[in-house]
Amino acid sequence: MTADTVGGVWTYALDLADALVPHGIEVELATMGRPLDHDQRAALARSAVAGHHESAFALEWEQDPWDDVDRAGRWLLELEDRLRPDLVHLNGYAHGCLPWQTPVVVVAHSCVFSWWEAVKGEPPPPEWARYRDSVEAGLRAARAVVAPTQAMLDALERHYSFRTTRLVIHNGRSLVPPPREKEPFVLGTGRFWDEAKNVAALQRVRAEVAWPVVLLGAGSPLGRVPAEEIASYLARASIFASPARYEPFGLSILEAALARCALVVGDIPSLREVWGDAALFVAPDEDEALAAALRLLARDRELREELAHRAHRRALRYAPERMAARYVEVYDQVVAADRDAEHAAS
Repeated sequence: MTADTVGGVWTYALDLADALVPHGIEVELATMGRPLDHDQRAALARSAVAGHHESAFALEWEQDPWDDVDRAGRWLLELEDRLRPDLVHLNGYAHGCLPWQTPVVVVAHSCVFSWWEAVKGEPPPPEWARYRDSVEAGLRAARAVVAPTQAMLDALERHYSFRTTRLVIHNGRSLVPPPREKEPFVLGTGRFWDEAKNVAALQRVRAEVAWPVVLLGAGSPLGRVPAEEIASYLARASIFASPARYEPFGLSILEAALARCALVVGDIPSLREVWGDAALFVAPDEDEALAAALRLLARDRELREELAHRAHRRALRYAPERMAARYVEVYDQVVAADRDAEHAAS
């Protein structure tokens, strides 16, 4: 399994590796992007990952990454030759069309074209054409393509041409926050500079909300904090706000729901799909609507507690065990189809 180390895919990969253990599946994890930090190494040591193979190759969505993408491809093929896996699970696109000896599943966590569409309201500039071609080639070559929401799968189908078997498997998260009394504050997390996460909107409206608005993440006033500290904030926060413009699934929102926070989230198709009637939805670019939703929940305890209850109940649907069981079905189907194709060819 591949993973990058700069976003939610890292958390997803560890959770999935743990949840696959009861199915007799071991995960060898190959990481790209920046080197693991201290928190990530500690999480890796606690996980069921059978082996970790670390690199610092640039990721396909970064600027001019293609020399590194090629080098990473050769490295991955060497790993396949050495490890002899039954299946390759790619959490990216560009390497889907490598000359693998093993069947490949590609999982679509996000993409530049759908990000640009949601955040900028227009197609990416021409310099992203090579990225588009690379994504499309990877999707076409995979034996199956998985997305965490139907909204993400629909976005792939709008932007790329491929006929591969495709399906939705919702992400899963298991989180038991420390027992704490809920306190009167709003929590927001995410990279402050990321237009998709739109954390800056919470900064803009904080003076219009009676309760404190606490922001965590790179570039925010308190900056990036350790995972255990974030868990403590989630356990204490009464409201979690994520007015995202683009969020193919939203693991941080799921963590907040598991911590029994009332949710205020961006009114976008993926979050409507995941949260249904268990959140208040606000248009991402309407600051006054965001402030009004936060004010409403701050003053209406009954509504706040009802939404927190609904969010927690809905969050239990997105368990790692359920996610893993669905992936095992896909793995089995892909491996069986590959075996049948080999027999037919012989």
